[in-house]
Amino acid sequence: MSTSFYTPIEDIEKIHKRAHEAFRSGKLKSIAYRKEQIAQVGYLLQDNEQRFVDALKLDLGRPHLETILYDFAVVYTEIREAYDNIEKWTKIQKPAFNIKFWAMNPHMRAEPKGVLLAIAPFNAPVYMLLTPLVGAIAGGNAAVLKPSEQVPETAKLVAELVPKYLDRDLFHVINGGIPETTRVLELQWDHILYTGNGRVARIISAAAAKHLTPVTLELGGKNPVVIDPRCDIKMAARRVLWGRVCNAGQICLAPEYVLVPESFQDTFVEALKEVHQSFYPDGAKNSDSYARIISEAQANRLKKYIDSTKGKIVFGGEVDAPQRYVAPTLVRDVRPDDPLMEDELFGPILLIIPVKDVDEAIAIINKRDHPLAVYAFSSDKAFLKKVFENTKSGAAVANETLISAGVPGLPMGGVGASGHGYYTGKHMFEEFTHLRIAIDNPGWVDKIAFGFRFPPYGVREHYPEYHTPIDDDVQQETATKEALRALSTSLPPRPSKNNEASVVKKWGLWVMVLLASGTSIVLSGPGQGFVKQLKA
Repeated sequence: MSTSFYTPIEDIEKIHKRAHEAFRSGKLKSIAYRKEQIAQVGYLLQDNEQRFVDALKLDLGRPHLETILYDFAVVYTEIREAYDNIEKWTKIQKPAFNIKFWAMNPHMRAEPKGVLLAIAPFNAPVYMLLTPLVGAIAGGNAAVLKPSEQVPETAKLVAELVPKYLDRDLFHVINGGIPETTRVLELQWDHILYTGNGRVARIISAAAAKHLTPVTLELGGKNPVVIDPRCDIKMAARRVLWGRVCNAGQICLAPEYVLVPESFQDTFVEALKEVHQSFYPDGAKNSDSYARIISEAQANRLKKYIDSTKGKIVFGGEVDAPQRYVAPTLVRDVRPDDPLMEDELFGPILLIIPVKDVDEAIAIINKRDHPLAVYAFSSDKAFLKKVFENTKSGAAVANETLISAGVPGLPMGGVGASGHGYYTGKHMFEEFTHLRIAIDNPGWVDKIAFGFRFPPYGVREHYPEYHTPIDDDVQQETATKEALRALSTSLPPRPSKNNEASVVKKWGLWVMVLLASGTSIVLSGPGQGFVKQLKA
């Protein structure tokens, strides 16, 4: 791989300094200027769509329709949402009215953190560079983008276009590999967003901790699918396989293993075979609708996994490493301890794990790290509720795969080993800003409410201009204590069995009173409430 487009290491600190100086200049305090820059991100993409399609074809072998879906559509949505809502997001917020503090005018405002560092992955480079850039601008931050060195054509294009369309002082691109990234992480940033794997995330988190820098992580994981035999089998097979083979399986939200009742495994496998044939009637290798693996090394890694499995390969399994081709592969009869279940595969290999029932499926999911998504296919709401309420993940998705990341208004993020924090929409704006609280307490407040706080405590006659003197020391101390307690609120009732019994007794008493008065009570179906029916 050519490294001629890498940023000189000696320039990295200069870029860092320039971005911080530009942020401190206050340019982005203007909401109008933020909106201008947000719009420019959109035109950066729109004016150069074909160039991005071509770059991603070279880098990933990706079909152009997948680039439009994964890298363009969501970015345009984020741009429009930020542009239309930035005034609302940045307006002053006030807490609920409180008579004790209203005179201080308590309020808060979302203020920028400073300079954001966004380290993007190879699999969705445009989306994972421009989306956080939009969030950074909306929040009033400067930003430095670090594309993946594994997508050189896309990285070079981003580095070319950002200074053409955006403020050259506020927004920068640093290209490079491990040495350049290491130097970047030695510097202090105000927030870091990283998308990738857990191993690198630990390195980035450790570097950020030295400066107490907050970090947002999106790390993927092995996303499970739970199948209810009562589901729409054809729809489930189509959506699960689509989710697995898009971008050749190199998507953090891609379904990775399917938990299906043993008695239903054959039926589901046959449905997947039919879908596979309909997707690639002339074979995936000859299809314009199938991407390639990012590198020969990653293709060889996937081949080792395929060769090591103790499951049965239903279709696929072919690997042409020099061509970065790994066929869509289905493996059935996989056990939870199979080599294919060790790590996130990040490739087009779908595993079928037969289970006894949904309880065993849930147990298998819960023995692993929390994934970015748990998928379940069923027409039974109780089945879906059982799966989702007894597992933990970034997303709980019923009867669909992948597209939850593109739903406007929903935050995108993981939990535990699949990451933390959010990077879409208003939630991303909140991630890249902090709520700065403020009060302004006039002097006259001490005369009627807060003068008791000054020492010497309890000696109120020391402040005759603020208080009415109290001769008795005990009265003084008691008055001070009462004033202090008045600042807090009362606690809710203390939980106890006696309280519960008291409630039951009260309801019983009311029932007896109503019956004695000649009124009968009829309880109807759900949502109907009470119906009082007087006797004739």
